[in-house]
Amino acid sequence: MTGATGGGHYSYTVYADPKTAHTFDDRRFGGPIGELIAGEQARVLASFVGQIEGRTILDVGTGTGRAALLFAHGGAKVTGIDASEEMLAVARQRAADQSVNIRFIRGDAHALEFGDRAFDAVVSLRVVMHSPKWQSVVLELCRVADRLVILDYPSKWSVAAVQSMCRRMLDAAGARTEPYRVFSDREIAGALTTAGFRIRSVHRQFVLPIAFHKLFASRRLTLAIEALLDRIGLLRIFGSPVTLVAERCVIS
Repeated sequence: MTGATGGGHYSYTVYADPKTAHTFDDRRFGGPIGELIAGEQARVLASFVGQIEGRTILDVGTGTGRAALLFAHGGAKVTGIDASEEMLAVARQRAADQSVNIRFIRGDAHALEFGDRAFDAVVSLRVVMHSPKWQSVVLELCRVADRLVILDYPSKWSVAAVQSMCRRMLDAAGARTEPYRVFSDREIAGALTTAGFRIRSVHRQFVLPIAFHKLFASRRLTLAIEALLDRIGLLRIFGSPVTLVAERCVIS
């Protein structure tokens, strides 16, 4: 999903698999919880961008094009890049089926082939967590963004940290898995500050892991549990993944 320079890194090999590409949306966004996640993601992205119509937007690690399609339907001029031709093939077909015009190209998130400040906003979901050199990716996102950068990451203080640790152990033992990274808020904020951006707003998804909610497959139960955890202050501390929008600092 992230780029073409990673060789045998799992983030390239896993998403180059045709089966992974064609089943990705169903696995992540299928069922009542998946639909809840998709709807909330769309709401947050639209809120973070603000005015969509007429904007130029780059979707880095576009995958099957879900975010790119959202913005294109809103009237933006959208470019989506991904390392996986298989994922891009699915995205192109979805765009054709929905009669929207999006430029989908194969690209490298570590070295974006666009000029400085080429897009009004740059969006990158589920990318830094899988990137071999995540700081380089953040710098590139900020370099090509004129105004806004939107990205997400699994929190170091969430249940995702346990899953990440387990996957890293399995990966070290030779198992086929995705040993993604988790991040502290300070790490991400520091990388954005280095690139000349500051965080404007943050959204945290769930306290409990998505797999737990999918086990019960009840939208009503998920909303009730997470609302309770939010009321007692746990979402602010342990909520994950974290989606944020950062804006370029204006130097007078």
